[in-house]
Amino acid sequence: MVIVGAGIAGVQTAVALREQGWRGAITLFGDEPHQPYDRPPLSKSVLLGKADGSAFDVDFAGLGIDLRLGCRVTALVPDDHRVETTEGPVRYDHAVIATGAEPIALPGSAGLPGVHLLRTLDDAERLRPVLAARRRIVVVGAGWIGAEFATAARETGCAVTVVEAADRPLAGALPAEVADRMTSWYADAGAELRTGARVASVTTGAVTLADGTTLPADAVVVGIGARPATAWLAGSGVELSPEDGSVLADERLRTSVADVYAVGDCASFPSARYGTRLLVHHWDNALQGPRAVAESLTRGEAGGVVYDPVPYFWSEQFGRFVQYAGHHGDADELVRRGDPDTAAWSVLWLRSEGGLREAQSDRGGGGRRAGGRLVALLAVGRPRDLAQGRKLIERGALLDRERAANAAVPLKAAVQ
Repeated sequence: MVIVGAGIAGVQTAVALREQGWRGAITLFGDEPHQPYDRPPLSKSVLLGKADGSAFDVDFAGLGIDLRLGCRVTALVPDDHRVETTEGPVRYDHAVIATGAEPIALPGSAGLPGVHLLRTLDDAERLRPVLAARRRIVVVGAGWIGAEFATAARETGCAVTVVEAADRPLAGALPAEVADRMTSWYADAGAELRTGARVASVTTGAVTLADGTTLPADAVVVGIGARPATAWLAGSGVELSPEDGSVLADERLRTSVADVYAVGDCASFPSARYGTRLLVHHWDNALQGPRAVAESLTRGEAGGVVYDPVPYFWSEQFGRFVQYAGHHGDADELVRRGDPDTAAWSVLWLRSEGGLREAQSDRGGGGRRAGGRLVALLAVGRPRDLAQGRKLIERGALLDRERAANAAVPLKAAVQ
């Protein structure tokens, strides 16, 4: 067994294989020289100097896993069942692609002093002294990573300006009626948020916007997204998405070539639950997918499982714990629970089906639907809503709209 990538997806695949009885050799390749580590703490405890690292507590030697660090896999040759590495070719019977995603760089900023990305342990280590010195920082991108970094920077007393090309934060993840409620979080934390602001150029010590505004910056942190790290698969026959570059895995996370699987941030998979292909760049997917791969490999085709999870992620930003479960792309109704101007509130996405589309509430809703199937949920400071909602999404539960909108009613009690 050859596993390419020593992030959480690759490590968990190796561990799950051993837990499920795989007795063959396992070789795990990692590009970085560091012991494999978890990434979420990089934008939190590691960045703030509260931890020196976040290495996984895994006894690789004891599990019989051959861990090869600082060794890059450069090509996959399925016809010969081998991978090419910087240390020479390695043959495999089965291979798992777990190379994750790589951050998108700001055009024209490569190699400039003071311009940073935040994806690796080395990135976090380079940024720690910047925060400790309380420098003026410009963050490009108001997505999840931008918000988390801005939170840490404000906690250390840095002056922070966040610039976002879209008209709101999290524009690529959440609809306007939800993301707009998060705009005030920046000002509340003492950070300046500039939306509708495109970066024209970055020079040492400054960021210039398209409208001519120049923002002084001792450091620039770029958080404008990530893409699957799959360029090394060119010519391998592994089918990639022309839209996002992800490995087009099937419902069991198999690739288009025999004996090769793909898991984590680098792979998209078809979801029968949502009727579309999903590419999920979050920790929970990189934790759950390896278990499905290991089960298929250890039990064979007859015992393999279909991978169709309810996506889940969380973010800690500006003193708030934000959680999301599901996929709201095909929802047709949004229901609020609680006041979004307070510290604790939730948003539900419902999908009307069959007779529910025409149903009316018993109190006379003027044609308003009584409810629908819960497909996604965002919870801010309401972890119980998330815990109950995630289970209801898995069950495909139908909710009564009026009860679901009442924040005093437990979500599970709103099931029709």
